[in-house]
Amino acid sequence: MSAIIESAFPAAAAPSRSYWRLVARQMRREPVALASALVLLIIIAAAVLAPWLAPADPYKASMLRRLLPVGSPGYLLGADELGRDMLTRLMYGGRLSLLMGVVPVLAAFLIGSTVGVAAGYVGGRINMAVMRMLDVFYAFPSVLLAVAIAGALGPGMSNSLIALTLVFVPQVVRVAESVTTQVRRLDYIEAARMSGAGAFTIIRVHVLSNVLGPVFVYATGLLSVSMILGSGLSFLGLGVKPPEPEWGLMLNTLRAAIYSNPLVAALPGAMIFITSIAFNLLADGLRSAMDIRK
Repeated sequence: MSAIIESAFPAAAAPSRSYWRLVARQMRREPVALASALVLLIIIAAAVLAPWLAPADPYKASMLRRLLPVGSPGYLLGADELGRDMLTRLMYGGRLSLLMGVVPVLAAFLIGSTVGVAAGYVGGRINMAVMRMLDVFYAFPSVLLAVAIAGALGPGMSNSLIALTLVFVPQVVRVAESVTTQVRRLDYIEAARMSGAGAFTIIRVHVLSNVLGPVFVYATGLLSVSMILGSGLSFLGLGVKPPEPEWGLMLNTLRAAIYSNPLVAALPGAMIFITSIAFNLLADGLRSAMDIRK
């Protein structure tokens, strides 16, 4: 978290257009991040265009074709335990898995940024009360907290999204509050306050431009964690319900085939691994490009 805060925007003024051009130029010098972005673009495109690109019906089963190996005629990536085309299931599964990764982080970014900026700018006892209240969530590991909330709410995708959002909100609030606390002490914020500008105007014009960048970079790093946790909830039966295709759920239903057809059984796990690694590498590249000290 300290690396995120230290790479915040220039202390003397809000980030300019030249700064963003510098960030874009620096991103072009990050081949690993660009390659990761290309991989994610392909995965997202395959998931979005699945109804037009998928070679079969993701729900059509055939017991005669169950657990077909990779490379079988008409089944490029084999078939699952019910004879459904794995390539089709993986493409459709990316929709729900990516949704489980993006939606909680986006909701946590919006809620956490609002709460963190407000608490950091006001300061004092309100800031202390908000942060101490959120410290309760840090008493539990993220995985345990997500499982506990999802178990209390009940299985289902909507409840899983709520559980993951509640897990990530305190983390985003802490980053937003830390950066806002540093920014509100700067001279140009005090000058704006002395000129008669209201709190809302100062936050909107001066504070948000400095805070949202580091918070966005931090939230980008949470995408892979969110997707892995969402897949884990589905694997445990607390997320997406059968027969919906979702990588975590597919990994659960195929675990009995790990000895008879390990390659097919490992495909959903491989997709989770590749996507999470791509998210992490893209977040690292973005963080490096936004480091103003370079």
